[in-house]
Amino acid sequence: MPSVAQLRDDPDPEEIQEWLEALDGVIEHEGPERAQFLLEQLVAKGRRRCGHLPFKATTGYINTIPRHLEVRPPEYVDHHLEWRIRSLVRWNAIAMVVNANRQHDGIGGHIASYASACTLYEIGFNHFWRAPSEEQDGDLVFFQGHSAPGIYARAYLEGRLSEEQLGNFRRDVDGQGVSSYPHPWLMPGFWQFPTVSMGLGPVQAVQQARFMKYLHHRGIRDTSGRKVWVFMGDGEMDEPESMAAIGTAAREGLDNLIFVINCNLQRLDGPVRGNGKIIQELEGEFRGAGWNVLKVIWGSRWDPLLEMDKTGLLQQRMEECVDGEYQAFKAKGGEYTRKHFFGKYPELERMVAGMSDYDIYRLNRGGHDPHKVYAAYHTAVHHTGEPTVILAKTVKGYGMGEAGEGQNITHQQKKMGESALRRFRDHYEIPVADDKLKETPFYKPDDDSPEMRYLHERRRALGGYLPVRWERAPALETPELSAFQPLLEDSGERELSTTMAFVRALTILTRDKAIGAHVVPIVPDEARTFGMEGLFRQLGIYSSVGQLYEPEDADQLMFYKESKTGQILEEGLNEAGAISSWMAAASAYANHGVNMIPFYVFYSMFGFQRVGDLAWASGDIQARGFLIGGTAGRTTLNGEGLQHQDGHSHLLASAIPNCIAYDPAFAYELAVILQGGLRRMFVDQENVFYYITVYNENYAHPAMPEGVETGILRGMYAYRRGPEGEAPRVQLLGSGSIFREVIAAADLLAEDFGVHADLWSCPSFTELARDGRACERHDRLHPGGEPRRPYVAQCLEGAAGPAVAATDYVRAYAEQIRPYLDGRPYWVLGTDGFGRSDTRERLRSFFEIDRYHVVCAALKALADDGQVAAERVDEAIQRYALAADAPNPWEV
Repeated sequence: MPSVAQLRDDPDPEEIQEWLEALDGVIEHEGPERAQFLLEQLVAKGRRRCGHLPFKATTGYINTIPRHLEVRPPEYVDHHLEWRIRSLVRWNAIAMVVNANRQHDGIGGHIASYASACTLYEIGFNHFWRAPSEEQDGDLVFFQGHSAPGIYARAYLEGRLSEEQLGNFRRDVDGQGVSSYPHPWLMPGFWQFPTVSMGLGPVQAVQQARFMKYLHHRGIRDTSGRKVWVFMGDGEMDEPESMAAIGTAAREGLDNLIFVINCNLQRLDGPVRGNGKIIQELEGEFRGAGWNVLKVIWGSRWDPLLEMDKTGLLQQRMEECVDGEYQAFKAKGGEYTRKHFFGKYPELERMVAGMSDYDIYRLNRGGHDPHKVYAAYHTAVHHTGEPTVILAKTVKGYGMGEAGEGQNITHQQKKMGESALRRFRDHYEIPVADDKLKETPFYKPDDDSPEMRYLHERRRALGGYLPVRWERAPALETPELSAFQPLLEDSGERELSTTMAFVRALTILTRDKAIGAHVVPIVPDEARTFGMEGLFRQLGIYSSVGQLYEPEDADQLMFYKESKTGQILEEGLNEAGAISSWMAAASAYANHGVNMIPFYVFYSMFGFQRVGDLAWASGDIQARGFLIGGTAGRTTLNGEGLQHQDGHSHLLASAIPNCIAYDPAFAYELAVILQGGLRRMFVDQENVFYYITVYNENYAHPAMPEGVETGILRGMYAYRRGPEGEAPRVQLLGSGSIFREVIAAADLLAEDFGVHADLWSCPSFTELARDGRACERHDRLHPGGEPRRPYVAQCLEGAAGPAVAATDYVRAYAEQIRPYLDGRPYWVLGTDGFGRSDTRERLRSFFEIDRYHVVCAALKALADDGQVAAERVDEAIQRYALAADAPNPWEV
C-alpha cells in the first residue's frame, strides 16, 4: 500500500487510486485468492511485454495464511489443558536451569530460547510428530540445541526422565544427569541428532530429507508420509551451513522437509537485525530459492485491529518498524508501545484508545499463538512439491518478565530472582507455595490428572514418545576377506594407486548379493579424479527426477547416467552437503531401521579440515561408515600446492574418539581394513566409523604376507626383517605411499653403508597411540597389578637399534607413539609446513621425507647410539647431495 506522501508525489495519483479501488473490489467480492491470481497474471504479462520488471521476493509484514483460511485444531483439542501442559513444561525447564546454577555456579544453561519456542514445540508434540514404532518409522525432529531444557522438562512429565536426572542437569559424568545439549553419544536412547553447533542442524536435515527420498526411490525403505522437522533460531541462520543447502532442498522438491525458524529477533548479544527485519530477509532468501514460505508474525489478538485497518495504515506501520524497535516494544511494555508504535499516527492511536496498556502489552506474536501455529503446521504438512519454512515471530525470554523478557541480556540468563519466579508462577498458575519458591522445585501433577492423561493420550495417538533413538536394524552379512582376493595378490608389472585399489574393492562390494544394495557411494564432483566414473553406468547417479536429457557422452561406455534408482550420490562441489549425506546414511540404522554402508570419497585436504565440525558431529551421532581421503599426502599429490596437499588430516581424525583412522600403503592392507571395518560396524554393530587415506601414485603392490591381518588392524606389522648378523641395525617405520621410500631407504642402507634394517608398515599410528594410552592408564590406576605392554613395544621387543619413522603427514602424526617405545631412540620425519607445487621427487626432498633423508636420519640415530661413526652421516649427506643448509620447510 503506498503511503499518503507517495500518492501526493505521484504525477497521476488518481490513476493509482483507481487501480487500488479495483483491487479492493476484487478482494471484497471474489476473495484474496482471486486477487492474488490476477496480480500474478499481471506481473507475468508485464515481464513479457516490458522486459525488465524487478522481482520482489518479500510479501507484506503480515501472516501468510489469512484468518479465514486458517485450519482450526480438531474438536478433540482441549486448549486449556494444552496451556496447562505448556505452563508445566515452562516451569520445570526454568527450575532445571535455575537450580543447577544455584548448586554449581557457572554450570550454565539456557532459559530464554525455549521460553520463546515452547508453543512451537508443544503444537508439534501434541498433534504432528509421529514417533517410531512397530507400525511406523516416524518423523525426524532436529531440536534446537539451546532449547534442550524444555525437551527434558516434557520428558520428565512423560515419565521418561527422573527428577534426579533433571536435578543433575549438565552433570552427566556419572550417567545420572542429562547432557547440556542434544548429544546422541551421551544420551544414546534419547537424542537423535547433534544440533547445538549452530548451522549443522539445517544442512544435516536437508540431506537427511533427500536421503529419505533416495531410500524410497531405490525401494529400500518406504519413507512416504514421513517428515523431517528442523528447529533453529533466526540468529543461527547467519551461519553459512544454515543456508548452504536450501537450494538443494528446493531443487530436489523435498516436500518432506519443514524448517521452523524461531524469530525472536535476538541472537546471543543483541538484535539479529536491529536496523532491519530478519523475517523479511529470510522470506526473500527462501522464496528466492524456491521454498514455500509461511510467516506467522501476529497472534490472534491482532486480528480485530487488522480487520479495522481499512486504509492499510496499521500494516504500513508494521512495515516501517525495524526489529530493534519491536524488541523495545516488548521489553518496555504497553505504555511505551502505545506511545512509540501506535502513537506515530493519530488514526492508529484512536484505534487502540479503548485498550488498556496491559491489553496492548498482551498483543501476542504469532509464534506464541497455538491457533496460528497449528494452522501453519497443518498447511506445511499438506504442502506438496516444495520444502516449507515457517518463520514464527516470538519474544525471547517470553514469560520471564523482569528477568529478561525481550532484553539483550536474555540469552545468558541462567538465574531468576524470587520476585521474577513469583510472577512466573502466578502467571502460569503453578501450584508451588511461597515458602518453596527459593527451592524452585519441579512440579508434576498426579498421573490421573487431566493434564497427564491428555499428554499421554496425544503421544499414544502419534505412536509413542519423542525424541527417541531406536536402534533396531538387523546386522548385515558382510563378505569374508577372500572376496577381495584380487587385492591380496601381487600386482606383478601392473602399477596402480591405492585409490584404484579402493575403487576395485568398492566394485566388489556393490556386486555382493548380500550387501550390494546397501552400499552408498558418495562423491563431491570428483568421481573422475578418483577413477570412479566406471561406476556411473553400472550403478547410476541418483536423481529424484531421473534423467531428462540425453547426455553428450551417451555413446561412450562410461557415460554420465542419472537415474531415479541410482545408487551414487554425486553432490557437486559441496563437501558440507556430501558429508551430511554420509551422516544420514551412516545413521540409517538408528533412524530408518536399516544398515546402509556409506563411502564418502573426497580430497583428503577438503575432508576433516573443511568440514571438521560435521566430522566431530559424526562421532556424536554414532555414524557407521567409511570416509575415504583421496589424493592424500602432502607430497604424493604433486603439482597442486598449498591448499590441496593434506599433511594433517590424520591428526584431526585422531581427535575424534570413535573414528578409526588408517593410512595404508598397499592394496592388501586396504582390503584387510575394509573387511575389518565392515565386520565391526555392520555385523558386530559397533558405533565407530573409519577414515582411510588413499593415494594417486601408481606403483606395484606385493602379495599379502602370511599372518599380518591382525597387525594391520592394530596398526603395525613386520613387513620385512633385515638379515641376521653383527652389522648395525635400525628399525624403519612408515605408512602410506612414503612407506615405499622407507623400503628404498632400507635397501640403500644395506648397499651403501652395510646397515641392516627391519621394516615395519604402520597403517595406523593413531591406533598404536590409543593402545599405548590405554596401557599407560591401566598401569597408572593399577600400580600393584601386572603392567600392560603397548602393542608397538611388543612388536619391537627384541629388535635392536634405534627407530626412524617417515610419513606424508606432519611429524606429530608418527610422534604419537614415542612414549611407548621403552626409551628407544626415535627419529620422526614428516611434512610440517605449507605445501608446494612440484614433482613428487622434489617435494619429498624439500620436506625431507624421501629415501635419502630416511637414510641420513637412520645413520644419525645409529651414530648417536654408537653403532656407526658420525662421519658416515656426512658421507650420506655428500653422497646424496642433501641441502644441509637449506631453510627448514616449516619455517615462516
